[in-house]
Amino acid sequence: MAINKIGFDNDKYLSMQSEHIRERIAQFGDKLYLEFGGKLFDDYHASRVLPGFKPDSKLQMLLQLKDEAEIVIVINAGDIEKNKVRGDLGITYDVDVIRLFNVFTRIGLYVSSVVLTQYANQPSADAFQKRLEALGVKVYHHYHIKGYPSNLKHIISDEGYGKNDYIETSRRLVVITAPGPGSGKMATCLSQIYHEHKRGLNAGYAKFETFPIWNIPLRHPVNIAYEAATSDLNDVNMIDPFHLEAYGKTTVNYNRDIEIFPVLNAMFENILGESPYKSPTDMGVNMAGNCIIDDEAVCRAAKDEIIRRYYVGMCDNRKGLISEDEVYKLELLLKQANVTVDDRKVVAAALAREQETNAPAAAMELPDGTILTGRTSDMLGASSALLLNALKYLGGIPDDVLMMSPHVIEPIQNLKVKHLGNNNPRIHTDETLIALSICANTDQNARKAMEQISKLRGCEVHSTVILSAVDERIFKRLGVNLTCEPKYQ
Repeated sequence: MAINKIGFDNDKYLSMQSEHIRERIAQFGDKLYLEFGGKLFDDYHASRVLPGFKPDSKLQMLLQLKDEAEIVIVINAGDIEKNKVRGDLGITYDVDVIRLFNVFTRIGLYVSSVVLTQYANQPSADAFQKRLEALGVKVYHHYHIKGYPSNLKHIISDEGYGKNDYIETSRRLVVITAPGPGSGKMATCLSQIYHEHKRGLNAGYAKFETFPIWNIPLRHPVNIAYEAATSDLNDVNMIDPFHLEAYGKTTVNYNRDIEIFPVLNAMFENILGESPYKSPTDMGVNMAGNCIIDDEAVCRAAKDEIIRRYYVGMCDNRKGLISEDEVYKLELLLKQANVTVDDRKVVAAALAREQETNAPAAAMELPDGTILTGRTSDMLGASSALLLNALKYLGGIPDDVLMMSPHVIEPIQNLKVKHLGNNNPRIHTDETLIALSICANTDQNARKAMEQISKLRGCEVHSTVILSAVDERIFKRLGVNLTCEPKYQ
């Protein structure tokens, strides 16, 4: 049975989402600040938990509005200082800001500036600002506001939002986006509304956040998966009490939006005389919940993601990157979703292969549900062996066929050990693919194997040891969903 069953109607989503955003733009007069939560053009978390969702869906929708929209990218200066990394891409947030700027600009979207939030003269933030300015990018500073978010009188004053730099914008729709959560997107929007009001402009705010999905149950696996993905932020999904009181309807939001809503409400009351929103849910324009067409498939995909997030958390704890408290939170989310690591089939297969060979092993689940394994040998690491086994299977190549000539592999091993100071002669996944591509020039089976690489995207892989940065990066680039046991070889 195929493991990638579609559960989400992406075309319906684009249509409904575009319509709602246009309606919200028309609701306000001079300018709309639209907070884009999650990833704008490579939302792989959404595509994993909502099978059928395309990672660039938000970008495709925004391109329809490109003539009237500009983008402001927000990054927390503290995240620059601590070299925070995007888990899905393995790059730091500051590097991702430049990547986002280049991608948006290349496809015709206008990026007007970058905002450093929580700025406090951090040396790394100052260095990053110089780098941006060398690229011709305008940079603004937003600061920590004492008493945020509860001291409304101070926040909505010249000593609060008024202390922040005013971001100069020129278009009616201003999209505020960031490399990841906790960057300060909403605070940036609210600060701008305050400044616009002082300048006599009517500016509005709306939120485009895919998760949590407001019109599915609080403990739906998709919403639990969002908590697992943001465990480092201590985000908690909650029933929106403002919406329940105003309309008598139960909807889901998360704690930071609920906490900040009184600030937004008070600001609109100061500016417009009354607030256009009665709840945090009202602020949103998210239609994802209306586009789920197979709840069973979506639940299964979300549960798989929760297990993956748990393994990532355990490995990060083993590396000293997160505390045990965060791992405990992920364990609790596993229980709430009613899943265990045993539900991830590749785990048992990899551990069984390790026990059989008494060496690190790895397992992969292919799109048709087949599970393959790879073992450690003198020539190949377990990940490389697994990769070759998968390409053979997908290409219909007999298992006993030798696809890489020793004449190609031996020089690579010789270079690693004798010249590059590596004690391990085994071939990594990147070296395996290079060797295979060389052999493909003269060998038909190697060429057929290379043609199968794109079929690996979305496959599940588990390693019995924490992989090297090289192997981990290759699996990410192949689009493979990787987990590892929290131990080193």
